[in-house]
This record gives sequence, structure tokens and C-alpha cells, in this order.
Amino acid sequence: MTAIETGAAVAVPAPARLGAVRLAGGRRLAWAEWGPEDGVPVLLCPGAATSRRLGFGAEAVDGLGVRLISVDRPGLGASDPSPGRTLTGWAEDVREFAALRGLAGLRGVGFSQGAPFALACAAAGVLTRLAVVSGTDELAAPAFDRLLPEEVRYLIERAAVDPAAAERSFAGFGSPETLYELVVAGSGERDRALLEQPAFAAAFQEAMAEGFAQGPAGYARDTLLTMSHWPFDPAVIRVPVDLWYGALDAAPTHSPDHGARLAGRIPGARRHALPDTGGTLLWTHAAPVLRALLDG
Repeated sequence: MTAIETGAAVAVPAPARLGAVRLAGGRRLAWAEWGPEDGVPVLLCPGAATSRRLGFGAEAVDGLGVRLISVDRPGLGASDPSPGRTLTGWAEDVREFAALRGLAGLRGVGFSQGAPFALACAAAGVLTRLAVVSGTDELAAPAFDRLLPEEVRYLIERAAVDPAAAERSFAGFGSPETLYELVVAGSGERDRALLEQPAFAAAFQEAMAEGFAQGPAGYARDTLLTMSHWPFDPAVIRVPVDLWYGALDAAPTHSPDHGARLAGRIPGARRHALPDTGGTLLWTHAAPVLRALLDG
């Protein structure tokens, strides 16, 4: 049984190490780390509006020898903005970040809205292996037209017709309190049980508050990019990819078909559909996600 099923608290540890690098153009990218400094490096691309501080796998990273590294995307947390940034631009940021920090054999985890960013890294050859956990699919693809709620289809249409106006509207969600309430309201019962645990809720809300430290622009840009067509084809990905989805995940912006279509677009991808969990499986099932990521 999972911690949620037994009522046990899920630990969200504070980072063991914090820091930042300067890219060649002068921009700062801020990072957080957990686990042994000489462990296998694993990059976390976190979910919507959450900063580098929200880690996972407190019970697993040390035992598995994982050096978990989370990086604030531009304009979120403590990373400098990069107006007009793209998914492929993020992959190049990560390539430079990995070189600066000597992260050979970098693997990745893309959670929720962070999944397209992680997939862009895999498509660019920056990662050697990837786990997509409750990941957002390419929602602008025609295959999802009939599967998405009307309000999500409306946002996607706005992003296609007038990207600048859509980005401004996404900024209107612009507070961590509002966004946290939206996340909880859109979650199923299993996920709400975790999101409303006092310790987890405090850590999640702290990470959102830091994510919005520079205002809503970073979140708005992320949302525009994930509501738009991706500038890369997942079919070019040549590294092993595991897709993890919970059948009880009620958030349609993760993936309306729980990753089935995405798995078919990535050569050799393995899809894990877990029947008794929801979208928060990054925290409730951290050990199997990380063990699969360490295979090979």
C-alpha cells in the first residue's frame, strides 16, 4: 500500500544544497540538489509554477545513489528571465548547465507541466534516459480536440490565434494562492489527500510562492509553451523513455489519455499505467520511478 492509502505523511525534504550558475550570455540559472554529490545525476523539470525547492523521493535518493537536481526555469524562482524563450531554448540552457557543472550521463524526470521541457531535452540529446511522470502531452494536437474540457480547448485556441494575448491572460492566474486552489480543485480524491496533508501542502505552497517570486511572467510563458504545438517531434527521441501515469489522475492538462498517444510517438517508450494512484505519483511512487530511470 502507498503512504496515501495508509494515511502516512509523505516527506518533502528541504534541498541538501542550493546554488546557481551563470550561462555564457550572463543569465543566472538557480538549482537545488538532494542525495549524494557523487551520485547518478538526475535532472528534475518541475511542474507548473513550482520552484527548484520541491523535491521528491526523500526515502529513495540516498539509497539508490541518485543526485537529484532541480533547476528553476527562466523567470521562475531565482533564475533570470529570458523573454521569448522556447522549449528548444530550454534544452540548450540545460546542455550548457550540465557542461558547467560536469554532469556526465545526465538523466531526467519531467513532471506535469515540466514534461514538455524534459522531452525537449531528450529530443536534443541532452539526456541519456527520461521518466515522464503525470506529464502534459502536446495538448494542441488535433487528436485531443474531443478529449479536452471546453475551457482547456479555449485556452489552446487562444494560444494559437494570438500567443501574446494568451500569455498575458495566463499571467492573470498570477498568484501562488490562486494556482494552488486550482490544482486542488482539479484533482481527484486520491491526489487531494496528499495535496492537503499539512506538511506536503506547506512545502508545495512554499515552492509556488518562490516560483512566483518575480511575478507571474515565468509561469505565463511556461503555460503558453505547453498549450502550443511543440517545436520538436518526439519521434526523434532515441534515448529510453518511461511514461508514468495514474489511472486516478483527474487533471486533463496532464494527459487526457494518460500517455497512450505520447507513448506511441516515442520509439521504444515504456508506459506504466498504475491503477490505484493519481497524478501525485511522483511522491507516492518515487522509488520505482527512480529505479527504472537507473536501468541500463
